[in-house]
Order: sequence, then structure tokens, then C-alpha cells
Amino acid sequence: MLKPSLSAALIIAALSAFAQTSPVAYLGAKIIPVHGDPIEQGILVIDAGKIVALGPLGSVTIPANATHVDVTGKTIMPGLVDSHSHIGGWPGFGADDSSPIQPETRVIDGIDARDATVQRAQSGGITTANIMPGSGNLVSGQTLYVKLRDVGSIEDMVITLPDGRMAGGVKMANGTNSIKQTTHAKFPGSRAKSAALVREAFVAAGEYRDKLALHADDPEKRPARDLGLETLVEVLAGRRTVQHHTHRHDDILTVLRLKREFGFNVVLQHVSEGWKVADQIAAAGVACSLIVLDSPGGKLEARDFAWRTGAVLEKAGVLVGFHTDDYIVDSRFFLRAAALAVRGGMSREGALRALTINNAKILELDDRIGSLEPGKDADFIVLSGDPLSAYTRIEQTYIEGQCVFDITDPADQLFADGGFGASAPTAPYLCCYSTQIDFAQNH
Repeated sequence: MLKPSLSAALIIAALSAFAQTSPVAYLGAKIIPVHGDPIEQGILVIDAGKIVALGPLGSVTIPANATHVDVTGKTIMPGLVDSHSHIGGWPGFGADDSSPIQPETRVIDGIDARDATVQRAQSGGITTANIMPGSGNLVSGQTLYVKLRDVGSIEDMVITLPDGRMAGGVKMANGTNSIKQTTHAKFPGSRAKSAALVREAFVAAGEYRDKLALHADDPEKRPARDLGLETLVEVLAGRRTVQHHTHRHDDILTVLRLKREFGFNVVLQHVSEGWKVADQIAAAGVACSLIVLDSPGGKLEARDFAWRTGAVLEKAGVLVGFHTDDYIVDSRFFLRAAALAVRGGMSREGALRALTINNAKILELDDRIGSLEPGKDADFIVLSGDPLSAYTRIEQTYIEGQCVFDITDPADQLFADGGFGASAPTAPYLCCYSTQIDFAQNH
């Protein structure tokens, strides 16, 4: 990450210290809590990384030792939750071409927490992300749910569940990405063979689970440990959700068919043709995480992508979230997904929920993040105006009460405004460095 100027660093350090040691009250902004109606002139009080209170001016008791921050004229809403991202050094993590099914692969072992794409996502208002391997395999590995904190190691970004496990799912895919007909003999050459291989893997996982249970007291008869099958057993037990890349309507129905057969929890990712099978998706009770593009294209199976997909799924009663698939959509443009979905007929409220609380539900973290409510993590963003306006800027991003992005800091502004070079802090990308920052200070 680029080093901030001294004055900016002192300001950010001071705000962080207040967030850690005493309450902070943000006064006068329009607050969009997501779980309720907007508050035109509100107060948000945070303490020790949590939301303490919020409400209209005059209705909230501010602690006597609180620091007051005037945000009159601004908008505050929950930190954005990205349910499908590849920041942190992609494609340096995920499965390889040695096998089409690799559930044992852990994305945590390939993420670079110091990669500048993390700061770029912060500048887009993203506070929580589901970092996933790519979609070139039927099962490409274990995803990881993280807070985009400014830290030196991925372990410090991990979201830990109450039972001590790292929060995450399993990435699966179907369609053309995982079909390789020429040079990869182990990979399927058709959609039907793709589904057959997945069935075989889950059948093997069920047998592995049953043998472990049958011989729990006899180590001599227990099967040898298999990391891949262990992961699929977690899926069968509902301890991991399948995050399933799928575009075409027939591929979507194949995923639903597999869900019925094996009973796993699944979130449908991308669903370019979800509008064609919205009723079937709703009947299956599964959520969808949509990618919303302003310039559709890229692959033939996404030919019938439509902005109205969010609206059609919303009307059918499907839980809808949005994602960036960064680098496919730059994390800095995540708010635009909601605006385009509204243009396609989705409700404003539904689109804002799809950026926040719905994605929190998709990641099963809605008790902690996704809305501004007392007791939840103090993850929020400060905007210059309405979140769906093309003229609005994200000015600050807070995670657990700590400022991780401030547009008044020249280093952070570079992440917000620079080209792709702003995400690669190496000498060949000098075109994107700000003249306000001394070059030697940044290396």
C-alpha cells in the first residue's frame, strides 16, 4: 500500500484511536440503515468497533466522552459486501489443471493480503468479500470470507465463526469454463460428463462419511484421510455452502438438480440467464449472486445476460445479491451494479439490499454485517451523495470503526482514481502515481 502523507496519516491515526478507545458520534448525515427507512438527518454512534446507536438528530443519547464528527450533507450506509471476488493476487490461488475436482485446495494459501487490489476494493466501499478461486474446474477449492482490514497477513483478514472455523464456502462451476475437449484428458468434454463427475465425487464423499462413522472406534478400519472428500463431507453436512458459477439456464437447472440429489446448500453465481428460470430458482429456495455489467460480453454462454435479471428474480421472491467478480468488474464500480439493476426494473430498496444485507445472508454473516443496527460491526461508508448517483463519491470506508480509506489522503485517492497501475505498486506503472506524493516515499 502507498504510504500516506504525514498530515493524512496523523488524521487517520487519530480517528482510529478514537474508534478504539472512546465512542464516536457521526452527526447530520442521511443514514441508510438498510434494515429500515432512511434517516434524513441522523446520528450514528460507534464504540469498540460496534454500532451502539443510531436514529434521527435529537433522538439518540450521545455518550459524554464521545468524539463528534460533523458529516452534514453526506450519506452513510453499511459497508458493501462482495459475494464473489478475486482480489488479493488472483490468479495466484485456486485449483490447477491436474484434476477437474480439487475441493482440498484452499484459497487462503494463495492470497496476498498486501496486494494493492485490497486497497482498491476499500476505495469502492467494500468491507467484506468472498474471495474465490477461478472457475476453470468443476470444483476449484475452498473460498474465504474476509474483512478488508489493513493488515500484513491473510490470517488477520479472516472472519472466524463461533466454533473457531474460518468462514468460507466451496467454489464449483459448470458450463464452458470447466469443459476442456482437447489438451486436458482428465477434464470433461461435455456438460453431461461434467455433471457425472460431480455426482461421482459426492457419492464418494457420502461413502467416506459413512465409513468414518461406522468405524469411528476402530482406527484400523477407518479409511485413510482424504482432504478433498473431507471438504465435500462438510458440504453434505451443511457446514460449507457451494458457491456455484453458472450462466446458461440449462446449466442453472443442472445445479438445482444436483442440489436436490445431494441436499447441499448452494448460491448460484452469475446466473446470466436467471431471468429465464426465475420460478424454478425460487421454488428451489436458493439465493443468487448476480454480476451486473455495463458492457455485456466476453463469452458466448453469457449472450443473453440482461439488466432485468435482478428485477425478475426479485419479483419471483429470490434472495438477490450482487458481486464484482473483480477483475471482471472493478471493485471501485460496485455501487453501479445497483444503479444498473434499478434501471432494469429492480426496486431501489432491493438493489441496496443486494449490495449489503442480502450478500451478508448469502455468506451467513447477517448477524454481524450488512446493515446498520446496534450490536453489529461498525462497517460503514461515507458518501458525498446518493449511492445510486453517478456523481457520488465514496469518501471514507470504515471497518469495525477504523478508517481504512479516506479520499482526502493522496495515497488513498490514487487507489480511487488511478488506472490499473494504481493497483500495482511497482516501478513500471509510474503513469498512475500522483505528483502530490513523493516517489521515494512510496518505495
